[in-house]
Amino acid sequence: MDQTTLPRLGRDRDCTLPVRAVQFGEGNFLRAFIDWMIQQMNKQGKFNGMVRIVQPLPTGMGEALNEQGGRYTLILRGLENGQPVEKREIIDCVKDCLNPYTRWDDVVDCFRGRDLRFVFSNTTEAGIEYKAEAYTPGQCQRTFPAKLTSLLYERYQTFGGVHDRALVIIPCELIDKNGTTLRDCMLRYAKDWGLPPGFATWLSEANVFVNTLVDRIVAGYPREDAAKLEAELGYRDALLDCGELFHFLVLEGPQALARELPLAKCGLQVVITDDQTPYRTRKVRFLNGAHTSSVLAASLSGLTLVDEMMNDADFGPFVHGVIFDEVFHTVDLPDDEKRFFAQSVMERFQNPYARHRLLSIALNSVSKWKVRVLPSLLDYRKLRGALPSRLIFSLAALLRFYEVESVGAGGEGVGRVDDRDYPIADSPEILAFFAGETAKLRAGGDDAHYVRAVLGRQDFWGGDLNRVSGLAAAVTAALAAIHRDGCRAALRACKP
Repeated sequence: MDQTTLPRLGRDRDCTLPVRAVQFGEGNFLRAFIDWMIQQMNKQGKFNGMVRIVQPLPTGMGEALNEQGGRYTLILRGLENGQPVEKREIIDCVKDCLNPYTRWDDVVDCFRGRDLRFVFSNTTEAGIEYKAEAYTPGQCQRTFPAKLTSLLYERYQTFGGVHDRALVIIPCELIDKNGTTLRDCMLRYAKDWGLPPGFATWLSEANVFVNTLVDRIVAGYPREDAAKLEAELGYRDALLDCGELFHFLVLEGPQALARELPLAKCGLQVVITDDQTPYRTRKVRFLNGAHTSSVLAASLSGLTLVDEMMNDADFGPFVHGVIFDEVFHTVDLPDDEKRFFAQSVMERFQNPYARHRLLSIALNSVSKWKVRVLPSLLDYRKLRGALPSRLIFSLAALLRFYEVESVGAGGEGVGRVDDRDYPIADSPEILAFFAGETAKLRAGGDDAHYVRAVLGRQDFWGGDLNRVSGLAAAVTAALAAIHRDGCRAALRACKP
């Protein structure tokens, strides 16, 4: 067998299917998320369309994707009912990948296609931004929003601005209100370039810009076990992609989307709503918040990986308590929806395939704690009239973790616990502040002063946390226990 050719997936690939979607981004996430979803709809005869990918940058994986005829192997791994599960599938809904910097005319022709209906994107969080640039017909623009503005103008001219040739635009970049932000950038370009007023009206009123929330952990190419997997598969695949079994997509848009994009009817975890805010809050507080509230203490206690933390006799119950006993009450969704997601988070954290390092999650923990954990703490206090003990402990663990003993030549902080050093990665300003406060502690300062100094940094937290009744005293008590007994022993003594 030709070692660069993938076998067909139980049927001849139907390359006659029309191109119904264009996707900006050929990276691991979209290939394991959106393309996988389109594959599932095609298999059930509910979409019947191909995807053409546009490579956002001059260099990327487009050439490798074209060499494999748009096909690649996706491996999804995780736990189902507590048992390890692995699923392998060849994704063959991608027609090809276009480099707009060398094949702009082909991209324009694609946007002139009568069958085209959907545009997906994942150009990183920095991809949806406005940067002034000139418009030259026939030339590729630099930013993604400028490219898309130019391409939609080509479509507008081709079809005379009729509404039934407008598109549904579904960005997957991890920013809030991503669809709205993209539309606003494009309207600025249309105005800057002096495009006809009718185009701006068609752009904003005929086209549908969907705000999204995407959720699937995608590890990408499995470098450590690629050779083993290829031996088992019987072929080489330069674009092997690995992700977790769990997936969830929220589309903030009209319910009519369900007819054109029948994802839920295909058994996929997809919600169409007119307000994604509760779902975003659920994800940030349950998934991200549980990470941020636990990984620093676990790392201080000598643990390395998330699944190791979850299997630990002390930290597993701690994470469960954070999610179900404290964060659960602060999210405004039906209990069954919260419980489903909370249980999925626990199972995802226990995934032995993820190899998710605690110190990787610990990057920039001050800003993460502000966004992911602080709102839960404040809402819990408002709702219950008491402070949540586990989230209090997580803040104390953050203060202990951020005791900066020194700052390296590369600007990274260095902490020390149990005669071992560990890295502290954050902005230079934050590291400098903590280094100064750590020096005061080492010179005989007390925990209460340190806590008050940190909680008083309004630029860290968006307000003076010393004003939250009882918070400074509770954090000081927890930090004193960590200093006196060690992080694990202090966690064991943490009572709800």
